[in-house]
Amino acid sequence: MTGQSDAQLVSLTLAGNRDAFSHIVARYQSLICSIAYSLIGNLGQSEDVAQETFITAWRHLRHLRDPEKLRFWLCGIVRNRARKSLCREGREPACHAAPLDDAVESPSGEALPSEQTISREEQGILWRSLEQIPAIYREPLVLFYREHQSVANVASALGLTEETVKQRLSRGRKLLHKEVICFVEGALERTRPGPAFSGVVLAALPAASGPAAAAAVGAAGAKSGIMAVFAPLLGIFSGIFAHYLIVRFTPTPRERRVKTMFFTSLWVFIIGWCVGAQLAVRALSHRYKWSEHTDFLVMAGFWWFYAAVVVALTVMALRSFFAARREAPQFESVTPPLGRRLAVIVGVYLGYFYWVIYTAWRAGDRTGALILTAAMLALAAAHFVTMGGKNGERTLRVVVIHLTLATAVVLAVLNWRLGLWLAGISMGLVHLLTLALIAWIGLMVAITRSGGNSEAAS
Repeated sequence: MTGQSDAQLVSLTLAGNRDAFSHIVARYQSLICSIAYSLIGNLGQSEDVAQETFITAWRHLRHLRDPEKLRFWLCGIVRNRARKSLCREGREPACHAAPLDDAVESPSGEALPSEQTISREEQGILWRSLEQIPAIYREPLVLFYREHQSVANVASALGLTEETVKQRLSRGRKLLHKEVICFVEGALERTRPGPAFSGVVLAALPAASGPAAAAAVGAAGAKSGIMAVFAPLLGIFSGIFAHYLIVRFTPTPRERRVKTMFFTSLWVFIIGWCVGAQLAVRALSHRYKWSEHTDFLVMAGFWWFYAAVVVALTVMALRSFFAARREAPQFESVTPPLGRRLAVIVGVYLGYFYWVIYTAWRAGDRTGALILTAAMLALAAAHFVTMGGKNGERTLRVVVIHLTLATAVVLAVLNWRLGLWLAGISMGLVHLLTLALIAWIGLMVAITRSGGNSEAAS
């Protein structure tokens, strides 16, 4: 089975072939252990996390949508489990570390318990040396010395180009203290997981014939799968319901027509793009075997275009709403019912924030999910208080202000936490696309403003 692809091994594993899963473990154990160690800094704890990663993968393998992305999926699992482990331990990697200066004085000829273990003192020195290096350089450095010092193997495992790996290795070595670099190189090579690692993982797997059977033992697994499908729809339904109420209680016929046209166009685009277009892109990715890097670039552009269209529709709609309100000033004094105002605000903010809160929660980022939830509640409460209970231009201005604040919060959190949710992504590209989106918003505001001024002048 050694020459079989990830997709073939996944298929055999789902059919109940435990030997196929053992090949998956053997293929990726060095990568997964290295990532865990790069985050945790403790050899024993990192191997425990790596074993938990493979056991989790076994139980949830049926949820892997694209078997060709198995490596990327495993990397995401181990990073999440490592962070959870650090949270449980109070985020204190590597205890009992000896002073860094002791590295040079350590007796080099001292025998080790086995070829793949090092003493507790050496573990401390090793991590004290490595923890000073940023994770972006530490991870390839750890993997390099565990993959027989092969740049090609590291590049393939991390989904990077060989040139990028060489640059990060060079930078990582420069950041290491000169007096301990030889010690670090040797110690990392000796801590590479051996054949016994696969045996430990397989021994810990459930006795069921396959991951599907193991997962089907309890109702919790089925409930989780159902939630994974239907939970994201809550935000969509909330947004649609809120917009229905907005149209239902619009005071003027013209404004009602404008809002109906806008909301219908918006939701047709959202549902079509998020479901139909995304499935089409995924099919292309599978058909042409895109690399993880290519897949990320395509999906980044895909969602940026989505955001750009939603921004354009929203800005143009708000301009139309303002124009309609100015033509009917007599409706300024109309006070909407309290229950309707509350339902609209709840629906709007759930629709706006739910998808990103759900994404953070699914990725195991409880901190990000709580921050987003708190921001959503604070903005919703402030919007309700400042809304004033009137259906006039002042209310529309309040809407614009709070939509701007909500957009700023979502973009800020994405730029801060997205690297935790999706393993191996380029945050530089995320920052660049964010700036491009902000520039696009400014351009749309300027264009529609000049168009509105021209219409008013005529």
